[in-house]
Amino acid sequence: MRIAVDAMGGDHAPDEIIAGALEVLPQLGQEDSLLLVGPQELLEAKLAAASYDKERLTIVDAPDVIGMDEKPVDSLRKKPRSSIGVLAKLAKLDRVEAVISAGNTGACVAAFQMRMRTLPGVVRPGIAVVFPTLTGPVTICDVGANIACKPINLYQYGLMASIYSRHFLGVQNPRVGLMSIGEEEAKGNEIVKKTRDLMRSDPRLHFIGNIEGRDIFRGVCDVIVCEGFVGNVILKLTEGTVDGLFRAIKQELMQEKPELALMFKPIIMRVYRKHDYNEYGGAPLLGINGTALICHGASKARTIRNAVLTAKNCHTQKINDKIMECLSEARTSDGEED
Repeated sequence: MRIAVDAMGGDHAPDEIIAGALEVLPQLGQEDSLLLVGPQELLEAKLAAASYDKERLTIVDAPDVIGMDEKPVDSLRKKPRSSIGVLAKLAKLDRVEAVISAGNTGACVAAFQMRMRTLPGVVRPGIAVVFPTLTGPVTICDVGANIACKPINLYQYGLMASIYSRHFLGVQNPRVGLMSIGEEEAKGNEIVKKTRDLMRSDPRLHFIGNIEGRDIFRGVCDVIVCEGFVGNVILKLTEGTVDGLFRAIKQELMQEKPELALMFKPIIMRVYRKHDYNEYGGAPLLGINGTALICHGASKARTIRNAVLTAKNCHTQKINDKIMECLSEARTSDGEED
């Protein structure tokens, strides 16, 4: 399997991206290869002192970089040789089976959608993030690909995320919840209400109805569907809450007794790793005609390592084939083009 990685994406590029690629290469099969996409001279200089299999780790030149603050579509047009643009082109030309980037999320979504296209029947792709909870993994879709959703988009996110949860995470019969401002059916805007009707009408979805933000970590459901704007706020709020909570626990233990903090450190670190996005790698862009993972902007080497392993697993599990099969059976005459 050939996997292309955006060497210039993220706050710690290219050093951490390169380190992640070098770290994961020995964990892949001999038939697998990585392509680092970025300015060739820079990447060659960074790799000069490294020892690695040069047949399985190669560089694809992409002299331009899209910044995190640049407008996605405009930047792709102005910088056709950007690392994100070249990444998507490699997938379009079937030179790679998977692409990974920790760069500008909007640019990634736009480039992958324009170049790789969506799967047959998919209206808009969605980013699916896995939240670890005490009762098991919870998949939230969408967390930033589409901030202007229509009911058909949310309905399809429920279908695609359910397939991902079942076949990738091993959840046998994923319970699907629709994020709203209350559990009651009267709660929510018109998009939520119309989406609820679509989901309820599909017997293949284990739809449980509306859920609230506080239900995410309570084991109420296995898949959560929401607009990209809402999902992104949930994602960033959760990251900040987890980080702040562990800092507060550490501070309290240190003030109580430093020896106590040392005693609890292994336990705290073990719990923290379970909730650390670096351990889960990238988030798949479900609905794209290919395997595409979008990583956190603050990705470190282990994030990229885990993202590469996730990309290979997604491809091996044939998640896209299962999505296409499901959508071909789920054609609805009401609202398909809404």
